[in-house]
Amino acid sequence: MELERIALPPRGPLELPLALLELGCAGRLELLTRPEGPGGPPLPLSTLPRGLPPFAPPLVAELERRFLGSPEWLPPHGHERAPRRWSRAPEPRALFVLEPTPPHGALRAERDPRSGALLGFAEALLDNPGLSAKNSLSLRRAPGPPAQALRGAATNYPFWPGGLDEPSLEQIRAHDSQEQDVDFEADLLTTPPGLKRGVDFQPQGARAPGPLSLSSLLGALDTFELGDEEAAGGAGPTGGAGPAGGPPRPQPPGGGPEEPPLRRADSLEELVLQEVLAAPPPPPAAPPEPPEEQWAEPVDISAPVDDFYKKIPDPAFTWPFEPDPFQKQAILCLERGQSVFVAAHTSAGKTVVAEYAIALARRHMTRTIYTSPIKALSNQKFRDFKATFGDVGLLTGDVQLQPDASCLIMTTEILRSMLYNGSDIIRDLEWVIFDEVHYINDAERGVVWEEVLIMLPDHVNLILLSATVPNTLEFAQWVGRIKRKRLRVISTRQRPVPLEHFLYTGNSPRTRDQFFLLLDARGTFCTQGYYAAVEAKKERTSKHAQSFGAKQPTFGGTGPGQDKGVWLALLGALRAREQLPVVAFTFSRSRCDEHAAALGSLDLTSSAEKSEVHVFFQKCVARLKGSDRQLPQVLHLAELLKRGIGVHHSGVLPILKEVVEMLFSKGLVKVLFATETFAMGVNMPARTVVFDSIRKHDGTNFRDLLPGEYVQMAGRAGRRGLDATGTVIILCKGPVPDMADLHRMMLGRPTRLESQFRLTYTMILNLLRVEALRVEDMMRRSFSEFHVRRDAPAHERRVAELSRALEALGEVETSGPLADLPQYYRTVRELRQARALLQRRAVESVAGLKALAPGRVVVVNTPAHRNALGLILQVSSDGPNRTFTALVLCEKPPEEGGPPAPGSPPPDAPYPEDLLHTKLFVPEGPCGHALEKLLPGDIAAITARTLRLNPERVLADARRRPAPRSRKEEAGAEASAAAQELARLAGGAPGGLPCLEPAGALQLRDPEAVEAAARARDLAATLASFQCVRSPRFAQQFARLAARQELLEQVEQLRFLLSDQSLLLLPEYHQRVEVLRALGYVDGAGAVRLPGRVACEMSCQELLLTELVLGNVLTALRPEESAALLSCIACPGRGGPPPGPLPPALQQGMAQVRAVAERLGRLQRDCGLAQSVDDFVEQFGFGLVEVVYEWARGTPFAELARLTAAQEGVVVRCIQRLEETCRDVRKAAQLVGEPALRAKMEAASAMIKRDIVFAASLYTQ
Repeated sequence: MELERIALPPRGPLELPLALLELGCAGRLELLTRPEGPGGPPLPLSTLPRGLPPFAPPLVAELERRFLGSPEWLPPHGHERAPRRWSRAPEPRALFVLEPTPPHGALRAERDPRSGALLGFAEALLDNPGLSAKNSLSLRRAPGPPAQALRGAATNYPFWPGGLDEPSLEQIRAHDSQEQDVDFEADLLTTPPGLKRGVDFQPQGARAPGPLSLSSLLGALDTFELGDEEAAGGAGPTGGAGPAGGPPRPQPPGGGPEEPPLRRADSLEELVLQEVLAAPPPPPAAPPEPPEEQWAEPVDISAPVDDFYKKIPDPAFTWPFEPDPFQKQAILCLERGQSVFVAAHTSAGKTVVAEYAIALARRHMTRTIYTSPIKALSNQKFRDFKATFGDVGLLTGDVQLQPDASCLIMTTEILRSMLYNGSDIIRDLEWVIFDEVHYINDAERGVVWEEVLIMLPDHVNLILLSATVPNTLEFAQWVGRIKRKRLRVISTRQRPVPLEHFLYTGNSPRTRDQFFLLLDARGTFCTQGYYAAVEAKKERTSKHAQSFGAKQPTFGGTGPGQDKGVWLALLGALRAREQLPVVAFTFSRSRCDEHAAALGSLDLTSSAEKSEVHVFFQKCVARLKGSDRQLPQVLHLAELLKRGIGVHHSGVLPILKEVVEMLFSKGLVKVLFATETFAMGVNMPARTVVFDSIRKHDGTNFRDLLPGEYVQMAGRAGRRGLDATGTVIILCKGPVPDMADLHRMMLGRPTRLESQFRLTYTMILNLLRVEALRVEDMMRRSFSEFHVRRDAPAHERRVAELSRALEALGEVETSGPLADLPQYYRTVRELRQARALLQRRAVESVAGLKALAPGRVVVVNTPAHRNALGLILQVSSDGPNRTFTALVLCEKPPEEGGPPAPGSPPPDAPYPEDLLHTKLFVPEGPCGHALEKLLPGDIAAITARTLRLNPERVLADARRRPAPRSRKEEAGAEASAAAQELARLAGGAPGGLPCLEPAGALQLRDPEAVEAAARARDLAATLASFQCVRSPRFAQQFARLAARQELLEQVEQLRFLLSDQSLLLLPEYHQRVEVLRALGYVDGAGAVRLPGRVACEMSCQELLLTELVLGNVLTALRPEESAALLSCIACPGRGGPPPGPLPPALQQGMAQVRAVAERLGRLQRDCGLAQSVDDFVEQFGFGLVEVVYEWARGTPFAELARLTAAQEGVVVRCIQRLEETCRDVRKAAQLVGEPALRAKMEAASAMIKRDIVFAASLYTQ
């Protein structure tokens, strides 16, 4: 390239004759000092073209300079036309272009290992060509687009769940009902349509198709002979000479045929082993019984960890305090890369384990995800971890902060969505921290925790943090089993600050010091304190009656005035004892507000604290608009906070709740009236915890607090490092609670972790769209199936044992006279089942119990007695497990003069006369008797005979011990007489005794019993037609068949337990799939169609939302009307339609929603689901439709209070959930190609996403 030379002006007289010469591409400069002559060559300025090449300025810098840095080119008017567009010419043929098939190989360079010289290239096969997020679950697949790296996409495959076995060969070979086997050698068509003759692909004389074995190939060498070998004397390979010219092989005597050739093996490996081994190896010994799988390993924390700093000389994180032993043990497990389950009391320091995991991931340059059950807790943890680590991100439904951080904090629902959508964040994930694991007991959202634990890939380690629960090992065993990794369980019941529990009966300044110790710091229940509290309550009640009369109301109930007196007395006493701050748990939002408002005369803060509260409060609400700052709740709470009183419940505005939390953590809130949700959050301990009551409403009825709930809330008492003990106070406004209830609540076992797994349409669709994952696998690995599936290895071993027993038992002879033996066995079995059902019904009926009164003669069939008569002597009163004491006729024992016992009992082969009760047992010698306790199934028939004997005397006589042999008199005369009478009845009735009919004397009228009685009659009538009973081998063969059938039934039962058919939720799964198939979400083969993919985008009420989108219900509405209509889904159960007038289009949309809901409810009912149509429709309430409609139209929040009785916090939470619903519908509209609906949902989100409802969290600022 030739460059233009720049003409320089002549050098002045004062300029030195110097020049710089640029040398090469390294940028070196050389100084030239020779003078430039007037006619000489000019000094060189560079060595180009060997120097640095010219370059163009960066395009980004030019664009910034021309367009962004100088906005003069923008027109002052019509700025909406400023963006430029380039229209693209449509190319329909481009749609038919397919991407090229990814190559299965690549060229690999071969180099000299010593010099690195290139020797050549070799082709290497690629392991996984063409893998992507659309077709593979492998971590080796290529990453997706950057826009989908964080949350993934609904069309992506998830990563393969850890612990889930790869599909077995049997599952791969399993065919669907629409699949068929094709033999490509025998089933191929040879004649084309329209032709008479086709092509024969198999040549004449060819061998039949089939696998070639090595023995068949080598066997041809045994008979292969060369042409001249016989002429040469047969000295060839097949002649008489031995190998290597040795002696000839011995011929068989008599000139018989030669020895057959040696059997050839089917593998070269077997041939070599036969030659090397001189003797055959001994048979392998039976494998030892494998131990039960143990996936949970308890860690001993009783001893201090003295060598902690030797094992970890350079810890990833340090604290200003010395960690406790359980924290050190957990840290050691994390350093070894082991998953842990830490169960400890509230405020014990479980967050230390989470902090170390975050620091360890930062050192390993990996990621950590911290999950929490609620959004508020996520915000609080973000603030704490942000202050500690800095590199922390937050992901919620509407907030996304620093998504590239090494630690991401999110709710469990967000993590579940990322797992199903195949987020690439999972690749770098090392730890997932589950906080508040006991939240898995939540009936509504507990299933999310199980889904996440099941779907996490294998490379992710788990940290489970929970309050103390009784089945910690059991839960850890389940998690370890489904993930195939061992969990270390670290559990401690030691509190960092011991608690003292008191009963408080004061209600005035005179009685304000009535504190009675109920449970001391060592956990000892003090009955003296309880009785002292009862006496104090009785004394004040009696004084009240003396002062105001016996008919005046006592303290059985409480009113606002009495509540105020109790709180003023209590807070005055605590303030005098310096036991503030106080958290007062009140299980009602309205009572929280009432108690705070009743303390208008109480002031707990100093002037400096009032000033600090005022400055902080004004700084926090400064971000709100003017009208929002004047909301009644804002003004009222500001006045309360200045006096040191706070309120915290779901009805408070979210930003105000955060203000209360921050002021409480600073010690400026002295008394906080809160609901139960305050106990689930960051560590905000108080000096004292007060329970307004020990009863709460759980959504169904009122009940006492559970031990786990009480421990969770009481654990907020006691500040570590500040208080020696924490104080827990139970108010006794009415009567003192019962001692047993208090003992159960304080010292009872906490609530167990129970599975709340249930099937949802979103889960089913997300798994059906991935062929390799099955819903049955998800159900099998759930916590609800753990108790059944943990015995699967034992069941498999038992199946193998039973299979070997079946082989050893041999086949049953079913030929000749025994040809109808299997049919006879089935008839006998059905007959016995029908009679057993009738006996159970008879015992449960009044007439049957009357017939089975003492004195009744029955036919008994037990392993010791066959068709023996028995006399009922006594009937137990236990209804479910009723038994009958009977005197049964039998042979007299040999020691009492009876016949000798047979060597072995005869096989249990029921003949027709035994089943028809026409042949009763008759003793061969002197009759004996036995006293037996019979179950209903042991009574084969109830005869019509009764004996007029005294059952009590007979029973007492039968129970009496026999007299010594030296005595002449015979003991048991009454029992012997009854036995003689039974023997007379059995011998005198060759055709059997008449029996009571079920439908007659026993009065069994229910359809099942009537059908069983008819079935028993029909089966009994067919017994005489069987020929097998006449065979002399009938008894032995029937016993063998019965034993074989019993083993087969056990094998079948065990295989049923191991199969998918035993899953508890399998019927519901089939019912829900039938609903999806009827709606067109999946096809007949189970493939997810477009409506099903739309439903996958919905986070709640997927069926109704999908039907509204696909039915164009939202198309005719304006954005504000669409938002108002969708509020019935985001805010369920909020009552009926609003009383105010609504636009006609919105009213029509509400009617359409009801119609769609009714249609879906009827479809679910028709498919067998248990939820009724009314219950399904009633969950979509329209109580906040008008509120949302006015809010979307721009109405200030202060004016919404007149439209609804709901509290401000409830309205804000509803609108926030509504924005998430609008976002789901927007994504669904984009998926189905509805740009108008997508734009409408964007506009609706913009309308409602404003002002105080979506004010940024104080924890994220």
